Order: sequence, then C-alpha cells, then structure tokens
Amino acid sequence: MSKSILAAIDFSDTTDAVIAKAVELTQAFGGKLWLIHTAVPEPDFVGYEVGPEYIRDSAARHLREEHKMLGEYQEKLRTDGVDVTAMLIPGEPIEMILQEAEQLEADWIVLGSHGHGALYNLLAGSVCQGLLQKTQRPLVIVPSRPAD
Repeated sequence: MSKSILAAIDFSDTTDAVIAKAVELTQAFGGKLWLIHTAVPEPDFVGYEVGPEYIRDSAARHLREEHKMLGEYQEKLRTDGVDVTAMLIPGEPIEMILQEAEQLEADWIVLGSHGHGALYNLLAGSVCQGLLQKTQRPLVIVPSRPAD
C-alpha cells in the first residue's frame, strides 16, 4: 500500500538524518515524499511597515539560499530514484506542517528534534511538542544526537 511521507526540514544538523529516515519510509511503502521547509516570516520592525531595505534584502537573500538548497536535495533524491517534491512554505512551522500534511494527505510526518532542554521548550516552544499535541498522524522524530 503506497504511503505519502511529509518530511519537515530546517537545514540544521539533523536535516540529513531526517531525509534519510523519510527516504527509508518512502521506499519501504513505495510512496511519495514531500520535503518541506517552512520559512518563518520576519517580525515587524517598530516604526517601519516592512523594515529597512537592508533587512529586506538580507531576508530575500536568505530565502533564495534556502530555496536553492531545497532544489539541490530534490534533484539528488530524484537522481537516486525517489519520487519527491520539495517546497518552501512561508509561515509558522507547526501550523504550516499540519496544514500541508492535511492537504497532501500525508500518512506520516518525519522531522528532527534539536534536543533542547525543558527550559528552552518552556520559553520558546518546540515544533515536535506542538505537533505531538495537535496531530493524529504518526510522527517519526529523528534525534539530534545519537542516544547514549
């Protein structure tokens, strides 16, 4: 039975491991891989409607680099025979991952954990924790470092 796998990446140290696990699942189920990266919008700057020009230019350059990296991952995976589509999606990660999983009818969501401590998660939140609380879809969470 063919499955649809959504892998959320953030270009951190866990990205290659997340992609490897997502490819493994995709190949095991003979399915389609959706590789997504969410680009968090820049906060509004006090006193500016859209921020100073150098900030906008820097943000645009950063988005172009991320888009290029996604394309490179997609091309390599296709060369390796994986049915994959890569997408750069603007928005808050938890909301966008859930929305895309629903629209793409993803059977599984694969993402990485950064292994931050409880204080960080309390103050900043965790995408993994947010998804665990808000989805009924199976999650595969790839740890940031090997277990001891």
